[in-house]
Amino acid sequence: MSGLRILQLSDLHVRADGAAHNGVVETVATLKRAIVALDAVHDLDLVVVSGDVSDDGSAESYRLVQSVLTDFATTRGRPQPPVLIYAMGNHDQRLGFSTVLGNGHPPYSPVPRPDQPAFGSTICQGVRILTVDSSVPEFTHGSVCADQLQWLRQELTTPAEHGSILVIHHPPVPPTTPLHHGIELQNAAELLAACIGSDVQLILSGHYHHALVETVNLGNRQIPVVVTPGVVNVNDTLAKAGHERATAQSGATEIQLRCDGSVRIQTAEWGNPEQVFDLDPDAVADISARIRVPGIAP
Repeated sequence: MSGLRILQLSDLHVRADGAAHNGVVETVATLKRAIVALDAVHDLDLVVVSGDVSDDGSAESYRLVQSVLTDFATTRGRPQPPVLIYAMGNHDQRLGFSTVLGNGHPPYSPVPRPDQPAFGSTICQGVRILTVDSSVPEFTHGSVCADQLQWLRQELTTPAEHGSILVIHHPPVPPTTPLHHGIELQNAAELLAACIGSDVQLILSGHYHHALVETVNLGNRQIPVVVTPGVVNVNDTLAKAGHERATAQSGATEIQLRCDGSVRIQTAEWGNPEQVFDLDPDAVADISARIRVPGIAP
C-alpha cells in the first residue's frame, strides 16, 4: 500500500421533502454544488460520510445521498471507485438509514434489527475502517452503548494489515462553539479506553460543523481526531463570545494516511458566506436548555 487517500464529508442534513435547512439552505442543491466544487479531487480510495447524512430521516433522503455520492465515486478511484462508508449522526433515523444503507458499509445489506445502532467494519487497501453509532434516539448528544464498546474492543484485538480508522459522528474531543456544550459525546473517555493498545491511527468525526484537528492520548501515543466542516453549513469558531454563528458555506477534508502511519490533512471551504443564523447568548441559552443532556448544567 502506498497510502490511503480519503475524502471526508459530514453533516449533509439532506431533506427529501425539499424543505430548507434552518429556512435558508436547500440541502439537495447544496450537496450537488459540493460535488461540483470537489471536481478536482481524484484518485480516492475511500469516501467517508461521518454522520447527519439526513435531516428528515426518510429512506428517500438516504437514497438521494447514495445516488449522488455513488455517481461522484464512479470516476474518482484508482483504478476502482472508492469505497463509500456512512456513519450515523444525531439527525439520522435508524429505520431510514438501515433501510437504504444497512450498517453503513458495503454492500449496504439489510440489518436484522433496524431499531438497533448501526456499526460495522470494512477493510480498504489493508486499512480497517470501523464505524460506531453515537446517536441517542430522540436526543442530540452522543453516547456509544456498552454493546458497541464491547464489539469495538473485540474487533481491535486483532490488528489490521495497515492499521485502523475509527469513524464516529460525535467527536471524542471537547466542543469549541457554545451551542455544542451539552450535546457532545458523553462517554469519550470510555471510547478512547477501548482503543488503547490497538492499531487505531485516526478518528474521523463531524457534528461541530467546522474544521478542527486535535490529538487524543491512546496510552503511549497520540493520534489525530479530524472534524470536518458541514456540507449544509459551516459554524464560525471566531464569532462573538457566546454567539453561535453559521454561514451557508460547505466544507470537506482530504486525508492521506501514509504507509508509515503519518497523516496529511487538508480542509477546504467554499460557497456563499451568507449568514444562516447568528444566535446571541440568550438564544443559545434558550436552545441549550431544550437540547442539552438532561441534568447537565449550562
